[in-house]
Amino acid sequence: MTLRDLLGEALAGVAARPSRLALTTLGTVLGIAALVATIGLGQTAAGQISDRFDAVAATRVTVEPGETDGPDGQVALTQLPWDAPERLERLAGVASAGTFATVDVGGDPVRGVPYGTQQQTVPVAAASPGLFEALGARLSGGRVFDEGHDARGDAVVVLGRYAADRLGINRVDSQPSIFIGDRAFTVIGILDGVDYRSELQDSVIMPMTTASELYGLEAPEVLEVRTELGAAQLIGRQAPIAVDPNNPDLLDVTAPPRPGSLRDNVSADVNGLFLALGGLALLVGGLGIANVTLLSVLERVSEIGLRRAVGAGRSHVAGQFLVESGIVGFLGGLIGSTVGVLATVGVSVVRDWTPLLDIRLALAAPLLGGAIGLVAGAYPAWRASAVEPITALRSG
Repeated sequence: MTLRDLLGEALAGVAARPSRLALTTLGTVLGIAALVATIGLGQTAAGQISDRFDAVAATRVTVEPGETDGPDGQVALTQLPWDAPERLERLAGVASAGTFATVDVGGDPVRGVPYGTQQQTVPVAAASPGLFEALGARLSGGRVFDEGHDARGDAVVVLGRYAADRLGINRVDSQPSIFIGDRAFTVIGILDGVDYRSELQDSVIMPMTTASELYGLEAPEVLEVRTELGAAQLIGRQAPIAVDPNNPDLLDVTAPPRPGSLRDNVSADVNGLFLALGGLALLVGGLGIANVTLLSVLERVSEIGLRRAVGAGRSHVAGQFLVESGIVGFLGGLIGSTVGVLATVGVSVVRDWTPLLDIRLALAAPLLGGAIGLVAGAYPAWRASAVEPITALRSG
């Protein structure tokens, strides 16, 4: 039997049952479509994640006090200077900088006036005016305190969204106040959100000088820096020298890795996840081909016996079923690749994304479907080749 004869027999066998062909192909279509679409969407989503990371997270640098040897051999923390933001803002590439610290109010309860009288345990924090811009803070009302408030040590506060809800304050146009113990503070603004330090959303935030004068705050805890895009690594190296030129090694600096390398890591992680899902879908499609091909073998036992009786060898019978399953897999891969590409483009258009898809995958998908079909048809083909002519003719 020539290859042409084998291919003709396989096509005839496949076309003889169009409804079964459609159902069998459907499994491979879904598998290949899932593989192409998930990898395509994974690459597209990774691109969007990378772009957003580049625009936000890649511009954040933090400086914190490090450990040093204190008196009597004890380990102590260094301190950030009060003017650390001003020192950093002199560097080229720094967009904004500000300091943050938690404030110990000695267990004094917090209550809102006039909207709320119930005492609350609300965290209290201190910030320099530049912290809000450095953290990408957004306001739902009012304003943040400025350099004048901080220099004078004014009794003003900004409330995080959740702190405002707990204190019963939802607007600032009537100049509401809160009490921390027996001290009154005027609420001048309410945060709507921040890019970092989500704990500010549940805090009462006062100026640094106010916290120092009223509650004995000794030094800032963290210096937050927002840089221009692409300058974070350079600022990360320069920040310790700018903040403490005498002991730069005693400061802990956190800067993002090179954006390109992180983009590659994000893309690899997302693609790996979606590749696993697509592989699972392909496994299901391959099992569907194997089951239907095996069922076809059982239904065509008499046909196989007749062919064996007139001279067809085991290899001829096995080859026919292998080619049939390969054709089914190829058709499924071809249709599935088309569906996957259309799904990727469709989702990208709806989400206003730029579709990213490796064209080699789309072109190789039909071949992958054919290979899956051959693997799935191996056992049914072996079962068909093992049928004895006498037994088959008797059962027929």
